[in-house]
Amino acid sequence: MGYFPFFVDIAGRNGLIVGGGRVALHKLEKLLPYGARLTVVAPEITESMAQCAQENDICVIKRAFAPEDLTGMRFVIAASDDRGVNAEVGELCGEKGILVNVVDDKEACSFLFPSLVKAGKLGIGISTEGASPEIAASVRSQIACMIPAGMEEILDYLNTLRPLAKEYIKDNTRRAAFLKDMARTCMDGNMVFDEQETMRRLEKYRQDGEQCAAKAAGRVLLVGAGCGSYDLITLRGMRAIRRARVLVYDDLIDRRLLEDASESCERIYVGKRSGRHSMRQEQINSLLVQKAREGGLVVRLKGGDPFVFGRGMEELEALREAGIRAEYIPGITSCIAVPAFAGIPVTHREVSRSFHVITGHTAAGNQDGDLTQDIDFSLLARLEGTLVFLMGYSHLAQITEALMRCGKEGSAPAAVVHGGFDTAVTAVRGTLSDIAAKAAAAQIQTPAVIIIGDVCGVVNMVNI
Repeated sequence: MGYFPFFVDIAGRNGLIVGGGRVALHKLEKLLPYGARLTVVAPEITESMAQCAQENDICVIKRAFAPEDLTGMRFVIAASDDRGVNAEVGELCGEKGILVNVVDDKEACSFLFPSLVKAGKLGIGISTEGASPEIAASVRSQIACMIPAGMEEILDYLNTLRPLAKEYIKDNTRRAAFLKDMARTCMDGNMVFDEQETMRRLEKYRQDGEQCAAKAAGRVLLVGAGCGSYDLITLRGMRAIRRARVLVYDDLIDRRLLEDASESCERIYVGKRSGRHSMRQEQINSLLVQKAREGGLVVRLKGGDPFVFGRGMEELEALREAGIRAEYIPGITSCIAVPAFAGIPVTHREVSRSFHVITGHTAAGNQDGDLTQDIDFSLLARLEGTLVFLMGYSHLAQITEALMRCGKEGSAPAAVVHGGFDTAVTAVRGTLSDIAAKAAAAQIQTPAVIIIGDVCGVVNMVNI
């Protein structure tokens, strides 16, 4: 059958629910946000149904269904526990041309009850034409997770913005660009603007005309892809990828994230790993500025978190110096996640009350460099908390020797952990004095996180 998803205004319309049990209550609760004038007819009403009806001013008639109950009804839901009653309701509605939904009997329905997402003026209905309500519910949950928490407020704000935009921006093209830009900004930031900021933006569009509109449309989001599997990215980050016109991405990200970008999205790889630099940082900065000036949303996707040894602030500053609007979406950083996947918490009560993250990468950026020129190991050796080194695996022996030379006990627990995109990890545990040899023997792959401290002796957790 061809079920077309009409959106029908039922506010103030008469609707009948036949049944007073759990299923009928479920249908009633779905309809409540839409303002229909509902009546419930059933010989027996559950306590939950009675309470819901009382709280929402629903008319309840405690008796068996009668054909005259259909008089004046725009739609009917047959949800009683008696299949014979439901069939009778469906047949009568068919004769009278009344829309009817008969639970668990698709052939008797003239409309299906979709799985619903409701957030203010945003309404989404998902249907599998009765093939699998479970699939519809699953898709509904995924969609609901993508919607910002403040969607109702955002839509109300954008609705009031339309007449203002029509008054201030006479050109249709520029007005559409303004409304589109404001909608994306509100969605990305899960926010609305006050009256003063709204009027400032309107005035800017009106004064600057097409040049301003083009400039406002181009912006960059620095997005942390998280550490490991693609589903560890934040919902806000995922939404950004799906709306991107250009996606500029690094090496250490799960490639499945790229599949969430639209087909028209331009994907640009700028990966950088030790010994394999495909693009210098200055070139990346220039690329971001160039793509932003072309208009639309540019997403700079970086592994882990952009602000944890990701040079994200350098890119942000370069963009702002060029007059490009740039914002930041955090990601799960490897200094916490990778040890955790191996069962090592970076802090643990009465074991480690602090942790310190250090780059194991030399300022010169080469594997043969001397870390002692960049890092004060005497200071690190005196710290009581957990030491976490990122990008330092190639210097593991130099790190451990320097710490012991500066007074750190060789018996201090240590670990080296390599994490993959499926959250699986390879971990080696030992002490400061032998961890380099153990990691080499185990052939630990890069990238790897080095952890030094008593937390390395904590019993493994169970990963989910």
